[in-house]
Amino acid sequence: MAGVQDTFMTYEIYDDAITLRLVEEACKMLDVSSEVVLKLFGEYFFSFCKMSGYDTMLRTLGGNLVEFIENLDALHSYLALSYEAMNAPSFRVERMNDGRILLHYYSDRKGLYHIVPGIIEAVAKDFFDSEVTMTILNHSEEEERTGKKEHVVFHMLQKDKVSRRKAQMMQKDEETGVDRKEAAMKKMRNRYANLQLCPRKRSPWDIVRSIVMLGQGNLKTSFTPKYPNKLWIEERAFCNAFPFHIVFDQDLVVKHTGVNIQKFVPGLQTAGICLDEFFTIVHPEVTFNIQSIQKFINSQFVLKTRREMLPEVQQNQSTLKLRGQMMWMESLKCMIYLCSPKLRSLQELEERGLHLADIAQHDTTRDLILLNQQRLAEIELSNQLERKKEELRILSRNLEIEKQKSEKLLYAMLPTHVANQLKEGKRVEAGEFKVCTILFSDVVTFTNICAACEPIQIVNMLNAMYSRFDRLTSVHGVYKVETIGDAYMVVGGVPVPTDTHAERVANFALGMRLAAREVTSPITGQPIQIRVGLHTGPVLAGVVGEKMPRYCLFGDTVNTASRMESHGLPDHIHLSPFTYSVLKNKRYEISERGEIEVKGKGLMKTYFLLKNLQMTDEQIMGLVDGDMCVYQHDPEDVTDDINEETPEETRDVKNAEEGEVVVNGENYTSAPSLRPDNLTPNQLIQFDITPGYDSHSDLKHLPNGLHPNTKFCSIL
Repeated sequence: MAGVQDTFMTYEIYDDAITLRLVEEACKMLDVSSEVVLKLFGEYFFSFCKMSGYDTMLRTLGGNLVEFIENLDALHSYLALSYEAMNAPSFRVERMNDGRILLHYYSDRKGLYHIVPGIIEAVAKDFFDSEVTMTILNHSEEEERTGKKEHVVFHMLQKDKVSRRKAQMMQKDEETGVDRKEAAMKKMRNRYANLQLCPRKRSPWDIVRSIVMLGQGNLKTSFTPKYPNKLWIEERAFCNAFPFHIVFDQDLVVKHTGVNIQKFVPGLQTAGICLDEFFTIVHPEVTFNIQSIQKFINSQFVLKTRREMLPEVQQNQSTLKLRGQMMWMESLKCMIYLCSPKLRSLQELEERGLHLADIAQHDTTRDLILLNQQRLAEIELSNQLERKKEELRILSRNLEIEKQKSEKLLYAMLPTHVANQLKEGKRVEAGEFKVCTILFSDVVTFTNICAACEPIQIVNMLNAMYSRFDRLTSVHGVYKVETIGDAYMVVGGVPVPTDTHAERVANFALGMRLAAREVTSPITGQPIQIRVGLHTGPVLAGVVGEKMPRYCLFGDTVNTASRMESHGLPDHIHLSPFTYSVLKNKRYEISERGEIEVKGKGLMKTYFLLKNLQMTDEQIMGLVDGDMCVYQHDPEDVTDDINEETPEETRDVKNAEEGEVVVNGENYTSAPSLRPDNLTPNQLIQFDITPGYDSHSDLKHLPNGLHPNTKFCSIL
């Protein structure tokens, strides 16, 4: 509905417009606001990150919710090693004098800030067992170096969850707190009274007291750092130990730097230069002044060298990026930037003219580069696997389409159950059919037409005619055996036996004659004429050939049907006496031709089929929608329809004249007919019945003998 692709690659970059379109369509479908959808998405995104292997990393990000938020930027910086083009937001927590906690959210990606409350509330509930309520205090756009930046201020109100059991225990502790404390103190004194004195001559109790404090039944760790009166490190050693560091004052004037940063940015050796002359701030995207830096003091800062300020020999190299921490020294009114080169791989190290030796041995950047080199190789392998998976998915879909095309062609050439047996590698045995009706047709004066026309004109004429005939085979449920030149052969009652084989073929023949009149001769421009012959009798049917197998019919019935066609008249349907004996009691108009000499058969009394007295031309051509089933008393129609609708299932027909059908190896007995006098309630509830006609205008094609008030229904 959003008009976007249905699959996404893990490390590909997609525009936010896709996200917003998906959110928009979800809002329409759910009938909720985008704020609700985005907040729910934030909750799910947190769960998704945990399921994706980041659970431990997120849990150890901070000891409380504020520390967790303050370290999110550092997490995003780490993730940027794998997702290089990730455009992550920035977070800053501000503690107000009145005790309020404000969360500042900065992002270049507009319209997604409602995700933040969903994430933060889920984190507080899962990691810190507390409830957080977030309300928007301010929403604005700030003009930064890169343009408009969305700035949203949230007010965070955090409440710890206290279970009923825990509350009762706390109340009980308060009541007996004094007694328990005294008992614990006495027990501790007795336990450590006999300990030997330590070398520093401290009593055992002093040792315990210096480590823990006992209060309200809980042990609390106490730690107070001790700072030296004097920094015991000389200037040269500090600059060598931290080769990438910068100290600058409130006016951004550089005081001193590490030795290796001077090697790659020689301009820093000049006294009195300003830091913003040689660097720009990449992250967070703030104005380069001391106030903005102090505002984001808890964020990880990324600085990039200005190419124009580098020596000419280095201007062709990739610019150096530094990543590190800003620390404000209040007594000196200076800021120290402890940093390392921002590198993702050995290739980037080489592009910038750096070596591992340039990085201090205590700096974990060395290990990070080597470990990330392996991680990048795994990511590339993952990308290749995802691309191959997507290619296989597309190929599988195309293969399925081509498979359907080939199966459609196969089912057009062979009967369904025969084709399925051949697909499974089974041998198809020939079968004898005791009765069926065969039709042959050809085009009158076809030899003369071929002699006077171009081959392409003949092809177009036959294609137009056969396309109409093929459609009629589906309308009347007959099987097209083959076409040879202008000859068209059809059979009814094979390969699926049916009691109405003669009626089906007769109606098909009437439709053929009507369809042929729609095709014109390329010589005269007049409608072409066909000869049609029908004969009824037994046949033997089976598959012939292996390379191009065909389902063929054998027996004298085939020869006689061919003779009926060859001895017929133009635009006439010639019937043998056997076919006439089947159709004579049906609603057909049939005229007697008389006795004629049939080659190889002698004298035969034959007939002409003129019309169907019960069906209109539109019904015969299958042009009436919603009409009742023409062959409603045919017990084999159900099996025939199943074969057409589910060609992938294998079906065998056995003892069809007794009404027994074998479907996928199971026997089913078909009823001889469905009439009101033999229907049971169990049979009725198996049908979905709906009115077939909505108005009296739909009754214009009522068969003869039906009352005008007759009501029809369609069995779905």
